[in-house]
Amino acid sequence: MAGQQFQYDDSGNTFFYFLTSFVGLIVIPATYYLWPRDQNAEQLRLKSLRRVHGRCLWYRLRLMKSQQSIVPTLKKAALLFGWAVFLLLAYKVSKLDREYQEYNPYEVLNLDPGASLSEIKKQYRVLSLKFHPDKGGDEATFMRIAKAYAALTNEQSRQNWEMYGNPDGPGATSFGIALPAWIVDQKNSMLVLLVYGLAFMVILPVVVGTWWYRSIRYSGDQILINTTQLFMHFMYKTPNMNMKRLAMVLTAAFEFDPRSNKEATIRPTDNIEVPQLIRELGNINVKKKEPPFCYPYSLKARVLVLAHLARMEVSEDLEEDQRFVVRKSPALLQEMVNVGCQLTMMANSRGGFHAPRLVSIENCMKLTQMIVQGLQESKSPLLQLPHFEEEHLRYCISKKYKVRSLQDLVSLKDSDRRSMLRFLGEEKYDEVMAVLGSFPHITMETKLQVLDDEDSNNITAGSIVTVTVTLTRKRMAEVVAAAAAAAAAKEEEEEGSDKASESDEGEANKDSPSERDEESDKQSDTEVDEIAGDDEEQEWEALQQSIQRRERALLETKSKVTHPVYSLYFPEEKQEWWWLYIADRREQTLVSMPYHVCTLKDTEEVELKFPAPSKTGNYQYSVILRSDSYLGLDQIKPLKVTRNLSIAVRMELSSDFDEQLQNEEENVCLKLSTFSCSTSKS
Repeated sequence: MAGQQFQYDDSGNTFFYFLTSFVGLIVIPATYYLWPRDQNAEQLRLKSLRRVHGRCLWYRLRLMKSQQSIVPTLKKAALLFGWAVFLLLAYKVSKLDREYQEYNPYEVLNLDPGASLSEIKKQYRVLSLKFHPDKGGDEATFMRIAKAYAALTNEQSRQNWEMYGNPDGPGATSFGIALPAWIVDQKNSMLVLLVYGLAFMVILPVVVGTWWYRSIRYSGDQILINTTQLFMHFMYKTPNMNMKRLAMVLTAAFEFDPRSNKEATIRPTDNIEVPQLIRELGNINVKKKEPPFCYPYSLKARVLVLAHLARMEVSEDLEEDQRFVVRKSPALLQEMVNVGCQLTMMANSRGGFHAPRLVSIENCMKLTQMIVQGLQESKSPLLQLPHFEEEHLRYCISKKYKVRSLQDLVSLKDSDRRSMLRFLGEEKYDEVMAVLGSFPHITMETKLQVLDDEDSNNITAGSIVTVTVTLTRKRMAEVVAAAAAAAAAKEEEEEGSDKASESDEGEANKDSPSERDEESDKQSDTEVDEIAGDDEEQEWEALQQSIQRRERALLETKSKVTHPVYSLYFPEEKQEWWWLYIADRREQTLVSMPYHVCTLKDTEEVELKFPAPSKTGNYQYSVILRSDSYLGLDQIKPLKVTRNLSIAVRMELSSDFDEQLQNEEENVCLKLSTFSCSTSKS
């Protein structure tokens, strides 16, 4: 029985197979994920946005970054070097294939399989004369020819070759290990042991430990756990948080502390420049000694945020720090909204403490808008547009135009708008209108129902109410064009209706009133039957479509790239996102948790769910849509919820009512019979 042999690769040939596979496993996925995207496509995208977003800070920074950055070039160079190594190894392996071909004596002698003995001897003589060492031939080649001749002329050797593929008979099965033999050589044992110890006992634990330490410090949204705990503490401590307090809590986040985040910096010049900004800003609670608001990093971040909202100019060093603080703020405010929702749910389920007021959560949303646009709360939304300054607002709010919002500006006639904005000039006016036309216009439709119930319109105790909100986004330019077209069509219809009304009156008077009443009764009866059947079919179709949408939503992953926000002072490109929720504004509480709509490109359908009120009656709620990027585009739509009695209670009440009605009928019959007897006697 043949034995087995395990041997290392002394020649280093099989090691190239292992090395080629290893390099390929690294280079191929790295190319897919790390190869820089087409720069020309990015340049074309930026070029298409230039007319509207050309004045935005993020747009100018993006252009500078694309021109100065050498990172894509370095990535390409590294990946190309990896592919060069991979192809070189593959070429080396392809050259090694010959060494591992199956031994065939017929091929060595250049004969066809099954050649006769005379043909073998004849071919051997020819090759011997050519390759014999005494004739100047190659000795190694001649040895192979001689071995092949012996294998084909010796009966035993021929049988061994046919049975075992080897003229010498069965040999030991050889398993090659694709590592060079010097690795297990005793001379190199200390070096190999040192490399193994360094790799698996030092480098690997350090890498894993660093990754683990970082991962446990951050939440799933890449917010420091300490920051989340800080927000929870202050939102629990201050349920009713005004805008000033909110800015203090925001800038106390540990993301701005250099000890917790290496991106944050404290400069020696801060001791001079920050106090100067404080004097220019005025009262910002500098003397407040409550930690962490009194810490230097928190004070600096607060000053930079307030300077950003006031659109104040700062030095170059502070400008870099300000961009870092402003860039981090929207994500931190979203975390504050999440914390407020968690505290609200805890208060509703457990009780024992006051949930954050609705105004606190809405102030987080408003502050996000303010930071993205670089505007204070009291400023006009018109200042989001280019070329608009404080002194220009007096033309807009005059008695003649009364324009105080973006919607008022859009609804003006073009002639009035040009007259009001004549201070801009023709070129600037066109730019303002291009920017205004890119702003979103959202239409919101709501549908209230109780899913998975026979009567979807009946809201009882314990039921889960579902409000399906359909959001449709259009550009304001499309809305203006549609309004103008609708106005023109309406004028044409009015002119045509005046002419047609006279002829219609004569024909209508021919029919008698009784005939018209009979026909209308018949039509109404048939219409009621048709409508009842149609309603059932529509409800069934709507239910099936809802189930299909849920299944698709579970499987489909939508892109969060929607529409770039026009923001003059925000340092990075931001996408249009929205908050959608239901609130009881009278009680200042959340009814449903805010849903962050991050995928609204054209149309989006969102389901908001909340438990039915515990008591019967009518409830006035509000469906609220808030932008996280623009000021003055929020929408509030009233929602009336009628809480009915449960089915069991209604059945019990109805049975009691029927019994009471039956008793009253018996009493009435008894009285009537008594009255009839008395009359007969009289």
